[in-house]
Amino acid sequence: MTVTRRQFLEGTAALGAAAILASTLPMPAVAESFSPMELLKPGKLKDMSLGDPKAPVTVIEYASLTCSHCADFEKESFPYLKKEYIDTGKVYYIMREFPLDNLAFAASMLSRCSAEDKYFDIIELFFAKQRDWAFTQDPLGNLKAMAKQIGFNDKSFEECLSNQEILDGVSASRERANKEFGVNSTPTFFINGEKHPGALTVEQLDEIIKPLL
Repeated sequence: MTVTRRQFLEGTAALGAAAILASTLPMPAVAESFSPMELLKPGKLKDMSLGDPKAPVTVIEYASLTCSHCADFEKESFPYLKKEYIDTGKVYYIMREFPLDNLAFAASMLSRCSAEDKYFDIIELFFAKQRDWAFTQDPLGNLKAMAKQIGFNDKSFEECLSNQEILDGVSASRERANKEFGVNSTPTFFINGEKHPGALTVEQLDEIIKPLL
């Protein structure tokens, strides 16, 4: 279901702790496979990516910025993925938004409103400082304080969160992932079309990726 600007703005301030529950939805035990071509079809927003599009392995991650498991992956496994596989031309990595709550919608929109070349730096910051804004008594206020650290002011913050085009794009990304690819938890990875729910460890990344090279 598409989220309207009114629904988004009315719901954002009341959320925060919901992400703890939503990020632990049941995960299927058997890996599923989907067409890589279908997965790579563009959405309403440009895919944010790292690495060589011609790399032999494509990793698509659906993540929510209020998901603690996603933050764990960002801290513990992503640096290894980037150094060993993305930077060496073996993996093409795409990050896609799958917000679990309105607060995650807001953080995703702020990432999209920023300069494109700063997108992954901002994602890294939001995950690194997640406990300082997402799981607090005033999550939206603390998110606003975080946004000011990356160049927003009161006006640009409100303008970003009122941007219906970006809201529609993030909402469409989540809706398509759920309906077409069965994404119902974060993080969820698609590696050359094969679905892998959960925060993959370094060892799991090696186990999955190396045979594809």
